[in-house]
Amino acid sequence: MLGELIPTGGGDTIPLLKPKLLVGRRDECDIALRFPNVSSHHCELELVEGYWQIRDLNSSNGIKVNGIRCLKNWLLPGDEVSIAKHKYEVKYVASGPPPQPLEEFDPAVSLLEKAGLSRRDVEMADGEDISQSLMEKAGLEHRPRNPMGRPNPNSKSPPSNRAPNSSPNAPAPAKKKPDSDESIALKWLESDE
Repeated sequence: MLGELIPTGGGDTIPLLKPKLLVGRRDECDIALRFPNVSSHHCELELVEGYWQIRDLNSSNGIKVNGIRCLKNWLLPGDEVSIAKHKYEVKYVASGPPPQPLEEFDPAVSLLEKAGLSRRDVEMADGEDISQSLMEKAGLEHRPRNPMGRPNPNSKSPPSNRAPNSSPNAPAPAKKKPDSDESIALKWLESDE
């Protein structure tokens, strides 16, 4: 026997007979817990380098180690494991050096942040300007820069109504109104005389 799970509320001890055990509600599981709140394939226990490890198999009601919900964690001798709402004390003799803590998956942390490559984590590395995109660094894209209100020749803003050589403070030329039918007829009559 490689260890046992002792129900904290009383009941039969569950022997851990193999180094890898499937725990769930179904009869084909190595450890069948026939409770409605236990998923059909709830979790997996595995003996890794002398220590038990538990991994949730996407169960509905989850697992906890010492009251803390987790997806995967080490089970040290004397720890309390909860499978759904059912609590057990883990009893076994550990062998080898203590295991390294497992890194818990946090969906709020991106893989780039975990690798230290996110803009949030890196301010300026070796004097490099991280505000530029790779396209800008390669000279293939230009971000519009508009210091002191000067127009940027690369910007996509609409053209102004000013003449090319006029000063910025000069008023824009007045737009010519289209001629009405009456003014066109009057011009025609006047031109014949």
